[in-house]
Amino acid sequence: MINIGIFGEQRLMLYGLRHILSEVGDFSVEFITTNKKKLIEKAKNPILHVLVITVFDASMRNTNLIVQLNLINPKLKMLVISYDNSQDTILRIMKSKAKGFLGNDADAQELAEAVYSLRNGFDYFSKSINQMVLNQYISNIQCAEQKENCEVNSLSARQLEILKLWGRSYTNQEIADELFISVRTVESHKNHIMQKLKLKTTVDLIKFSIQNNIIEI
Repeated sequence: MINIGIFGEQRLMLYGLRHILSEVGDFSVEFITTNKKKLIEKAKNPILHVLVITVFDASMRNTNLIVQLNLINPKLKMLVISYDNSQDTILRIMKSKAKGFLGNDADAQELAEAVYSLRNGFDYFSKSINQMVLNQYISNIQCAEQKENCEVNSLSARQLEILKLWGRSYTNQEIADELFISVRTVESHKNHIMQKLKLKTTVDLIKFSIQNNIIEI
C-alpha cells in the first residue's frame, strides 16, 4: 500500500485529488490539509510515502516549503502539481528537490503513474518538462560519444522501442497498448534501462537519448 498526503491552498481541488487517488486500490490517502503547520507535523511520519503538493507558481514561499519538507523527512517523495508550466517554474521546482512534477494538463492516469514511479524510487516529470529538457539540450549534444554508444548497445531491441516511445511523450499505458504488453512490463523495462545506463533521473535519460539519437528531434 502506498500512503499519500495531499497539501494545497484550494480545498476543493484537494478533495478532487483525494477522490481520484482513493479510486486506486494500491493507494491510501492518509490526510489532506491546507495548513502548513499541520503539514509539517504530518510529514514527519515515516509511514508516509508520497506527498502531493499543489502550487500556483514556483514562488520562494513554495520552493522553501519543499526544501524544508526534504530536510524534515528525506525519504518522503514529493510530487508537485503546478498551474504554471513555464520553464522557470519547472527549473525552480527541480532545484527545490521535488521528485516529481505534473503540469496542469495532467490527467488521473498520469497522476497515478507519477505516484507509482516515485514510490519505486524514480523521478517523474510530465510531458511539459520533457519538451523543456529537449529544447534546453538540443544545442549541447556533444560529449563522450564512444562510451555512450557502447551503453546503447547494451539495451535490448524492446528496451530501445520503449525508450523511443517514451521520448515521444507516450504514457506507460500508451506504450503498453502500442507494443501489446502490460503496463507493469513497461515499468519493469524502464527500471532495467535506468539500471543498465546507471542513470538516476528521467532528465538524465532524456539527455542520454538525445545524445545517442534515440529520440528524434
